[in-house]
Amino acid sequence: MFNLVSPTRFQFRSDLLSGLTVALALVPEAVAFAFVAGVDPLVGLHAAFIVGLITSLFGGRPGMISGATGAIAVVLVALVAQHGIEYMLAAIVLMGVLQVLAGVFRLGKFIRMVPHPVMLGFVNGLAIVIFMAQLGQFKTPDATGQLQWMSGAPLHTMLGLVVLTMVIIQFLPKLTKAVPASLVAIVSITALTVGFGLDSPSIVDYLRTMTGDAQASLAGGLPAFTIPIVPLNLETLFIVLPYAVILAAVGLIESLLTLTLIDEVTETRGRGNKECVAQGAANIACGFFGGMGGCAMIGQSMININSGGRGRTSGITAALALILFVVVASPLLEMVPVAALVGVMFMVVLGTFEWSSFRVMTKVPATDAFVIFLVSAVTVATDLAVAVFVGVIVSALVFAWKHAKVIHAVCETSSSGAKIYSIRGPLFFGSSKNFLELFEPRTDPQEVIVEFQHARVSDHSAIEAIDSLAERYLGLGKVLHLRHLSPECRKLLRKAGNLVEVNVIEDPRYHVATDELA
Repeated sequence: MFNLVSPTRFQFRSDLLSGLTVALALVPEAVAFAFVAGVDPLVGLHAAFIVGLITSLFGGRPGMISGATGAIAVVLVALVAQHGIEYMLAAIVLMGVLQVLAGVFRLGKFIRMVPHPVMLGFVNGLAIVIFMAQLGQFKTPDATGQLQWMSGAPLHTMLGLVVLTMVIIQFLPKLTKAVPASLVAIVSITALTVGFGLDSPSIVDYLRTMTGDAQASLAGGLPAFTIPIVPLNLETLFIVLPYAVILAAVGLIESLLTLTLIDEVTETRGRGNKECVAQGAANIACGFFGGMGGCAMIGQSMININSGGRGRTSGITAALALILFVVVASPLLEMVPVAALVGVMFMVVLGTFEWSSFRVMTKVPATDAFVIFLVSAVTVATDLAVAVFVGVIVSALVFAWKHAKVIHAVCETSSSGAKIYSIRGPLFFGSSKNFLELFEPRTDPQEVIVEFQHARVSDHSAIEAIDSLAERYLGLGKVLHLRHLSPECRKLLRKAGNLVEVNVIEDPRYHVATDELA
């Protein structure tokens, strides 16, 4: 009769614990991506804190984790190498401004145009990328400082701890869900490693290997406000603008696709435009507080969701715990073995990869199966933004090719002797040539009616095709009536003139996209 356990209190506890788990997983990622971009590890850690906190507070998808990402790092590396970190910060600020504008002008809705095969390829490709990124943890420096694959006892210890981590995450939820299995696994493996003095690299060992500094530490201070020291002129704008546009596009695509994925997992609906604004605001703050910028992180987001994190508290906790580790508790964080985090990420890979895509490959059209494989391969070979663009373009071309063949006409003769062409199917750039081939102007009677009630006139190529048709009949001195065209089409028809029969009640009105759900 009485619910003695408050759902709100339970959710708050789940958010806190899952946020703590995510914070531990954020550290090596932020450090690694900072090295990819060619900046100090603290620049990556500060970015993870700033982006994570602001997007959790104001974003459109509670439970989604944002931070420093590889997609952003690979774009920044060339800018940092050529012009230095100050230009990087300026580009991050401009990136944020562009993302805010994208949200203000409600461009987030266009993520709905990404086909499902592209989504499957995106998820599978990112799972492969996450897996491959973890393999680097199985390398250690040799006597010359070069990284070599582990072997012997260190490799066996590392593999054993990774497997044990995965076993805990897999089977602990069957016993209890009071605490996130990933957090229990990390704490248990850390206690086991320290208690028995196992020879397994920790987070600080990883940092020292990456920097080559035996005294390197994760300890640091809070991010400080600073204005990028760059000349305020057109030359600076021309340098940073191309990078800012690419960064904004990459960041929004990865964030909105991750938002869509979490929507599907949680069966809820995020707000894409609000997320665009929050991502932009976070990156503007990064530019003024010395962070490398970032976007949504699918791996950490899945850790959060799988650990029970659903509300904004989880992301806020992750960001605050991360900065507390850096400022106050870095010695404790540095004790965490890398093997525990690798095990957590391997479980994320297993949970993220759409294994069902292998089953559907034989059931969906061959073109859709090809798109899934193509997007996955391009994601691994290049980056997410390129993969999504390629997938959408290929899907659009396939769609256009298939629908170009659909258009046809049903012909009949009216009581007055006029020939009626009733057009069926979409009329657009791909089908405009086939549309013109449906007619026989020379053999048609003196009066011809083209009925568009069952057709869909889509673009300028379609308008030009109708215009050309009108010219053909006019050139032969015949009367052509175009019936049931939409008001938009009638406005664009230049040469058809008064040949258009207006029927206000039956003429269709087309609406391509709305902002209602964005």
